[in-house]
Amino acid sequence: MAITDRQMQAARTRAQELKTHVPQATGAAYNPDTGLVCIRLSNGIVIGLPAAQTQGLETASTKNLSVIHISPSGYGIHFPELDVDLYLPALMEGIFGTKAWMAERGRKGGQATTKAKKAAARENGKLGGRPRKTEKAAAQEKRGAA
Repeated sequence: MAITDRQMQAARTRAQELKTHVPQATGAAYNPDTGLVCIRLSNGIVIGLPAAQTQGLETASTKNLSVIHISPSGYGIHFPELDVDLYLPALMEGIFGTKAWMAERGRKGGQATTKAKKAAARENGKLGGRPRKTEKAAAQEKRGAA
């Protein structure tokens, strides 16, 4: 599939628009004490990305996380030891992996058990548990799942 001149120009225009309101990475380093990949942005802000919660970095060693390259556009960071690329605008939106990865992280978080969660569930049970769904709510939920 060949890219046309029109498509290439449209991509260049989108890139220019992105540069006007999304800062680029100017530096990056891994901090083993905090477990954060710290990314310095062109606007002076530094963001900390939790490696343990990021797809492709979650089980990486300090050695593998210590080598980070910034893409020429400034919108990507690359970990050559891991062959992992991350897109900075998505990271700034809190997206640390694919949809499937993020869904799995959410599912695991929902399975967490703490004393407070158990106590809240017991209190809710004393009140009769969850309210029953009305026929209207059940029908709406069914339509939304289809």
